This record gives sequence, structure tokens and C-alpha cells, in this order.
Amino acid sequence: MTDLRRRLERVLDLAEQWLEARIPSPVDAEQLDRTHAFRWDARRGPGRLVPIAVPEAVELDDLLGVEPVIEELVRNTEQFVRGLPANHVLLYGERGTGKSSAVKGLITRFASRGLRLVEVRKGDLLDLPDIIAALRGFDRPFLLYCDDLAFDAGERGMRELKAALEGSVEATPDNLRIIATSNRRHLVPKLVSDNRDGGLDDRGELHVGEAIEDKLSLADRFGLVLGFFRPDQATYLEIVEQYAARAGLATPPERLRAEALRFATRRGNRSGRIARQFVDDAVGRAALEAGGEARGDAASSSRRP
Repeated sequence: MTDLRRRLERVLDLAEQWLEARIPSPVDAEQLDRTHAFRWDARRGPGRLVPIAVPEAVELDDLLGVEPVIEELVRNTEQFVRGLPANHVLLYGERGTGKSSAVKGLITRFASRGLRLVEVRKGDLLDLPDIIAALRGFDRPFLLYCDDLAFDAGERGMRELKAALEGSVEATPDNLRIIATSNRRHLVPKLVSDNRDGGLDDRGELHVGEAIEDKLSLADRFGLVLGFFRPDQATYLEIVEQYAARAGLATPPERLRAEALRFATRRGNRSGRIARQFVDDAVGRAALEAGGEARGDAASSSRRP
């Protein structure tokens, strides 16, 4: 009888675990007070908010060469946090120019005023209606964050994103805005074949084809579209010098600049990310040559674009 009871208890435990994995957990208000960033996890059953224990801390003032763009982003976020009308945001541009860091920097600056970030993978955009429903009604602002967003034509999730931005019968709640980063200005690739339906009307005005209209309509639903571009050489070197100073790197300035330029040339790119990678490498090489151990989190403490 005892063995049967143990087996029944085991079956009940397994059934409870199975149900917990498939029934969405309610959003914990106390967890929202303690945690600034979350990730939507829909890998097993219905999605749920998973706390990010240690979000990467980025200071917006450390993002050089993009100050006018950061100013616009901060202004829009300030409106949102104050409960004023604010737009959904698309940050686009070349890789490594600070788009993702700018989003992380918003949490660093505004978390103390209630702002929370919810990261949503592209594959989970089908859950947008569930995510919005879970966050609706909370008396705090949420940014739904989609990183490195891009779609192929007709890809799943695009319809839900369009509806959440604008177009659904159900209004997006005032406490929620979407912010996305992408290397593509229009999120969907434009093909030569898309132009076949275009043409001139009787007055000689150009009208794009339906395929292009459909692709442009997604990016157009973001009210604020901000571009991040590769810094010029002087700005790149300024970023290098800032990271080097924070890391305590004692390389003479002329040598530091020359090595930083060679590093960027080998990588075939010049960006804030490349500057940080160069300084991380330089700090590691200097410590190795000195025969020392790791110097804490010196180079990695630089805020990363």
C-alpha cells in the first residue's frame, strides 16, 4: 500500500509539473519592482516573463558620435515615462554602431522611474497579443524590445507586429511601446522584382507596386525612426581613448591610435563595437606580457555598443 501511495504521489507531482509548464504564470508585481529587465520565454508551452538577473549596464553618455540620435530617443522615452503620448521606435543602421546599447541605456537611465524592458525574440512575435495582455493594466511603462529585427517576405510574426504597432482593432495599451533594432531601414528586403508593379499615372507621378507598399508599411508604423551610422576616424579614436582610459590602459597615445586604426583595418569596419574589442584585446595583451593575472573586469567594464 505504501509503494502504491508513493507512486500515486509521484504521478501527481509529474502531472502538476506538466500543468505548470503549460499554464501561463501571472506576472508577479513584486518581481516587477525588483527586476528591471525580462525575457519572454515561449520555448515550453505558453510564454512567460523570465527575469534577467543582471542586465548589462550601459550609460547613454558613453555612446559617442550618436549624440543627436540619443537625444531624440531620450526625449521620446521621457514622454513615455511621464505618461505623455510617445511613439514606437525603430533604430536602424550599420552593425556595432550602438543601437542595442542605446536600448540598454534607457533602462539604466529610467528604471528608477518605473520603466521595465521585456525582450522578445523574433520567433516569439506570434505571442505579441499574449504579451500585451499580460502587461496591460500595470501602472508602469514597458518597452517591448526586439533586437536585430528583419523579416523575409511573408515571414511569421510580421502580421502580429504590424497589428501591435497600428492596425489592430484592440488598441495597444498606453503603458506599452515597442522598440526594435535592425540593420535594415525597412525591415524587409526589397527586391528588383518588387518594382514590376510600379508605374506612372496619367499625371506622370510614380506609384510603387503593391509588393513594395506592403514592405514599407511595416517600418512606417514606427513613429520614430532613428539611424545609427559608422563613426568617422576621429570619433572612432575618441571612443578608443575613452575605453582605454576607463580600463586603465597605459599605452602611449600615438601608439594607441596607430594600433586602433590597424585593428579596425584588419576587421574591415570602424565602430564603437570594434573600439571596445580593440581595447579588450589590448588590455589582455598588456597583462599577458606583464605576466600578470586578470585585472578584474577592467576592459569589460566599459559600456558596450
